[in-house]
Amino acid sequence: MQASLFIQFVIFALFLPFAGTTQAPYIVVLGITQDGGYPHAGCQRDCCSSLFASRQKGAMVSCLALVDPETNQRWIFDCTPDFPQQLALLDKQQPRSDGHALLDGVFLTHAHIGHYSGLIHLGREVIGADSVPVHAMPRMKQFLNTNGPWDQLVKLENITLVDMHADQVIRLNDRIEVVPIVVPHRDEYSETVGFRIVGPNKSILFVPDIDKWEKWDLYIEALVEEVERSYLDGTFYSESELPNRSIEEIPHPLISESIKKFIKMPDRVRDSIHFIHLNHTNPALRKSTPAYKSLRRAGMHIAREMDIFRL
Repeated sequence: MQASLFIQFVIFALFLPFAGTTQAPYIVVLGITQDGGYPHAGCQRDCCSSLFASRQKGAMVSCLALVDPETNQRWIFDCTPDFPQQLALLDKQQPRSDGHALLDGVFLTHAHIGHYSGLIHLGREVIGADSVPVHAMPRMKQFLNTNGPWDQLVKLENITLVDMHADQVIRLNDRIEVVPIVVPHRDEYSETVGFRIVGPNKSILFVPDIDKWEKWDLYIEALVEEVERSYLDGTFYSESELPNRSIEEIPHPLISESIKKFIKMPDRVRDSIHFIHLNHTNPALRKSTPAYKSLRRAGMHIAREMDIFRL
């Protein structure tokens, strides 16, 4: 009898660290590219021409989903032009239960087209959604309230705008909280935020758009060290990607600059960094390129669609 009890104790001790992990909230990456997607409208370069010819999708626009499988709740961070396909992928990954909401909420970073224009699919011309909560900063909320066709979504109650304020903790349930963090960016129509998403065991940082790390009043090295996973602005790898446009008009931290900034950080931190929001011209989108290989040698990553990170 004593031997049997001992064996049961050993089995319990071995499996205790894994108890509940399959039901932990998680992040799933639904898109990794800049607002225009990949392939990109009007691009005749090699990076996009073969995709247009084959009518294939290279990658979808930057978007994260947050899922709590215990409660079957689902939120998305940014609502992109690829929303129909991204919602289908989310439905496949975490099917809705009967009678459950289409989405438990949408969190918007800012009013550039790749980050909110997918909301149009919630309108009566498409889904005809019922009061999907859309978390928005004050200027973003005003923009949606006072400009068509977005104001129609509000008037018809396809969406319900939820106030969001910088550094204010938003508790989604007993296990998850979200904190918006203001970042410097081209704020023509709204302010811009990133997010810290905190689960019961781990947390992530999501900053898909920022002008430059040096323009922030926060220390990015400290922020990435505080979390277990970071999804950071990786729009361009180098200044040479847009020969016909001034990169000064669309500033972002170059991946080559970010590598230099993070290279001396501990292995764990570098391994936690995943670049997202990549322009179609960014060579790091393609694994065969020197840029991608250089990034991997530095111990960092390109975010991958349908990659899951448990919180």
